[in-house]
Amino acid sequence: MVFPAKYRKKIFDDSVDMTLKDTCLEISDRYEIHFLEIGNDLDHVHFLVQSVPTLSVTRIVTIIKSITAREIFEKHKEVKKVLWGGNLWTSGYYVNTVGQFSNTEVIKKYIQNQGKDIEYNKLYEGQLNLEL
Repeated sequence: MVFPAKYRKKIFDDSVDMTLKDTCLEISDRYEIHFLEIGNDLDHVHFLVQSVPTLSVTRIVTIIKSITAREIFEKHKEVKKVLWGGNLWTSGYYVNTVGQFSNTEVIKKYIQNQGKDIEYNKLYEGQLNLEL
């Protein structure tokens, strides 16, 4: 999944990155969404997630976008000022799926090679959960 920041603003610094990572790990604890990799460029974030088939892609996106936006705005007032519209993320997103027999390493390499402004910033790397 790729979520661009609203207006493609460059808002992801080390402090916001830490809040994003911690919030995603809390989401993992509350929902059946397992983060395999989280990384970003300054203006967008890449997520490689694993979940159960009962959660639709739209539901997963909604959960991640809404909770991360709320937490980042609450802990980083400066981000809300920069994005003056009240939304952290654009309304769109990019999603692709990896099936049971696909290679997650290929997707991880794709994510890691996406940085355009700076080197790719890996925030978190998890493991496949075969029980999901």
